Parts: sequence; structure tokens; C-alpha cells
Amino acid sequence: MRKNFLSVVDLFAGCGGFGLGLEQAGFTPIFVNEINVDARGTYVFNRKDRHPHFARGLDEEKWINPFCSTDARKMTNKDYLERLESSFKSEFGISHGEIDLVVGGPPCQGFSGIGHRRSYSVAKEDLPSNHLFKDMARIISRLRPRAFVFENVRGLLTGRWTFDGENGEIWKDVKKAFVNIGGYKLAAELIYAKNYGVAQNRPRIMLVGIREDIAGSVTRKDEIDLIDGTGISSGFLPAGRPGSWPSIVELLGDLVDPDHQESGGKTTEYPSRVMCETQRKFRTSADGKSVAGKGSPVTEHEYSKHHPKVVKKFKAMIDGMDFEATRKFSQRVLPREWGATGPSITATSLPDDYVHYEQPRTLTVREWARLQGFPDWYQFKGKRTTGGLRRAGNPLEGIHFRELPKYTQIGNAVPVPMGRAIGEHLAKILRGNRS
Repeated sequence: MRKNFLSVVDLFAGCGGFGLGLEQAGFTPIFVNEINVDARGTYVFNRKDRHPHFARGLDEEKWINPFCSTDARKMTNKDYLERLESSFKSEFGISHGEIDLVVGGPPCQGFSGIGHRRSYSVAKEDLPSNHLFKDMARIISRLRPRAFVFENVRGLLTGRWTFDGENGEIWKDVKKAFVNIGGYKLAAELIYAKNYGVAQNRPRIMLVGIREDIAGSVTRKDEIDLIDGTGISSGFLPAGRPGSWPSIVELLGDLVDPDHQESGGKTTEYPSRVMCETQRKFRTSADGKSVAGKGSPVTEHEYSKHHPKVVKKFKAMIDGMDFEATRKFSQRVLPREWGATGPSITATSLPDDYVHYEQPRTLTVREWARLQGFPDWYQFKGKRTTGGLRRAGNPLEGIHFRELPKYTQIGNAVPVPMGRAIGEHLAKILRGNRS
């Protein structure tokens, strides 16, 4: 007998932004795949109490158990997937073809719009991570979930494998991989996080597949070019609510500590009461039963130690003086209010991209997490930050390992409210077509 809940397999899950949004929409994660131990630790740590199967037999040094995988490529092995499906049957009562949803955002460093910041340059086709979409398609082909979502950065739409290639050829190859699965109707759309209650613009391409017994006729191989721009119009993705984004003051105002050190130090208790509904949601406990008040513990609110010259520069920037020549990349002060078109920022893996709207400093991990919609009870594993080869790797020398400190984990995530909106939309489709 099938269990009465919506199940999701979370591939390339990172620290769990998409997954948390789906959970808020009513999905239960039954399996997670993430190769980085710190990001995987973040994912599992925040779920092991709420979803006991993640705690069963857990190795807390590696953050792995039978319901976790480190490498998506081994999941394409037939014997491995058969064993996995057997565990789904025994643990959750889910047989082959009964998984509701598979989601994944394969690593996108080679397609990202901030790729120019990487320390080393290498052809996109030579980066192993740039081919993981094929592994995701193979996994879906074997598991046959009722629906799937592939997400990635906007740069994927115009990316080419080589300088001589055609703009958009990578995206065509991605679509072809998922079309070739067969038996799914596909639709894709470039959507913006700000339309789903997020304090960021953050464009993301979403490719949704719904199995033909649920969605109707299958997408044919000769219809690849017709997939684009149909996610919302076809009903596969929610339209969103423009104007639902919070202001930066609503988002971060209750975390401003007037007594904190301008350079270094940390705040361990909420310095103020809840001042708006946005803050109330962030300060609500994981079980939904309480809201943290003034003086309650707050985590991950540690300040970077800036040089006095940097502090002086930040103060001048907050006062409106032009320091363009000395800013790092596109460093800017976060505005108190957005313009008519809403948020214009995108949180990346670099914490010094933005200066606090009121205090001469960059954002803390907790503030960075709020930009992505993570509630304050959510905690992150690993180093606070890192840099150089530890973060960028050196593909030219075959060094593809990349550390994922807390800021990078958060910056890589799908914003939680966006994940929830997509989850709520797909949940209605899947619940309405349960066999």
C-alpha cells in the first residue's frame, strides 16, 4: 500500500534550499544526493530530527547513510538503483514509478554569469560538472518519477561548449537529454525569484517534466525548440506574484545590533523584537509552535573583520559617496527600498558583494541566509568562508574539488520561497492525478 504523502528525491541538493521549499509545500524528502560533505551535512543536520530515516545509521563525520548519496554518477548504475528502490519499498511503501518528484540543479560553475571571477579558465566541455545533467536524465529514466524539475542559471540558455560554438547549444543539449528520456511532457521557463516573495531578482531556468499518464501527450524529439517559454503558460510552473518581495529593512531590520563591533565580533541574541510579518516568519521555530523574541538566541550572526580603511569606504558608500574605483567587482550598498521594478540584486557565493544598508560591513551568514529565504532555525555546516584555490579549484591541473563554505552554500541555493511556490503548484497537479 502506498504511503499517503508526496515524495521527493533531491539530487545535487546543496544545502537544501529547494528541498526546504518543497517540504514547506508538503513534500517529504526520501533521498538526497550531494557530493560536498559540508553541504550534505547542512542538508541532513536540518532534517534528521524531522525525518528520522536520515538519522538511521548516520555517519555524522561524513553525513551519509542509506538515504544519502555522495556521487550522482553511481546512481546511474542499475544495481544501485534497484537496491535503492528496494529500500524505498521497505521504508516508505513506494514501488517503482511511484516516486512523486525528482529535482536537481547540477553544478553550474561553467555556465554562471560570474564565471569571469574564476581564477582559472578551461573549456566548458572539459569540466566534468558541466555534464552532470546527463546523469540526472539517466536517473530519471530509470526511476520514472511522476514529475521532475531541472533548475539552473540563466547563462545556460546562451552557453556554448567552445568559442566557435553556437549560442545556446548547451541548452539544446540539456533539453535533448531530457526529451530522450521519453514518456514525459516538458516545459521550460526563465523565472525570477522576486516574483515568488524573495528579496532578489535572481533569474533561474526551470525545466519541468510531467509523466504522460498525468500530463497527456509526450513531447516529441522534434519539438525541442517549442519547450522554451511554456512553463507558466502550460500550467507546469506557477506565475508568481510580482510585488510580493520584502524590502531589505523588513528582511534584516530586526537583526541590526547597535552594540556590535564594526569590525569583527558577533551577536548571539536577537537585539530587537519582531517588527513585521516577514521577520515573524523567519523567527518561527521549525515546528511552527513559537516565535523567537528579543533576547532569544540567534545563530550565524558573526561579523567579518574589516580593515579600518575598508570601514571608512563602506561608511562613505552608505552616505552616497562614489567609491566605484575601489569596489570589488560590483560591490554595492543594499538599498532600504527597491525601485518600481523590485529587487535588482542576486546573492552569489561572495559575501563581500553587498554592504549592509545601515552599518559599514558586509552581511553575516544569517543575513545572507535570509536573502535566500532560509528561516533562522536553519544552521549551516563547514567553514564560514574561504577563498582562492579552496573555493575555485584549478581545472587546468585537474583539481575539480571545491570547498563550499557557508556563504557559498547559501549563494548556490534555490531560494526557499521559490522552491515552495513551485512545490505547491506541482503538489496540486500530482495530488489531482493520483492513481
